[in-house]
Amino acid sequence: MLFNPFDPYFLLLVVPAMLLSMWAQHRVTSSFKKYSTQHTTKRLTGAQAAEQVLRSAGVTNVAIERVSGTLTDHFDPRTNCIRLSDSVYDSTSVAAVGVAAHEAGHALQYANLYAPMKIRAAIIPATNIGSKLSIPLVLIGLIFSLPGLINIGILLFATVVLFQLITLPVEFNASRRAIDILDSSGMLTREELPAAKKVLGAAALTYVGALAVSLAQLIRLIALSRGRR
Repeated sequence: MLFNPFDPYFLLLVVPAMLLSMWAQHRVTSSFKKYSTQHTTKRLTGAQAAEQVLRSAGVTNVAIERVSGTLTDHFDPRTNCIRLSDSVYDSTSVAAVGVAAHEAGHALQYANLYAPMKIRAAIIPATNIGSKLSIPLVLIGLIFSLPGLINIGILLFATVVLFQLITLPVEFNASRRAIDILDSSGMLTREELPAAKKVLGAAALTYVGALAVSLAQLIRLIALSRGRR
């Protein structure tokens, strides 16, 4: 069975990866909550911080909007828009400023034609197909002993893993850009910068966890395929 929870690959690979992902999610939530109570000396809101990060790099054509939810912040390259959550947009906390600056870092990547971001955007269509069809194709292939269908499913799932792998340098680079500008511009003091780094570092770990889960699943699919043969 494809989803047998007692096979060794599930227990030795997938379960530890899932625990890592869960721990990373908990860490980012707890870090954001902790530093949401620490307000910046300059009392900049998240929206103001994002605007200043953009301006410091000479980027002026990016919109900044509010989006509902918590930690739903993101940069949308299709509309060239930074969307900040309710807990970030008008908050003056160190956590909010760090998250907003990170999203502005993605906007700078887009404006500067940062290669990994361009590659990630280019494979999104294949990734969307892979995330929806890969597991069903592998399952059908295993049930009806169709090696070709299994291989197609595994290949499609590999595009998901590739997307998450490319996401890592994109996320780490955006955080580095954010911290550098927050430091050089004086938006955060030297005492406040470590807190922002902790929030962004915790957020980055969620992408590491997601990659670990997908990579473990890919190895498991390959092993199941070979075992069936």
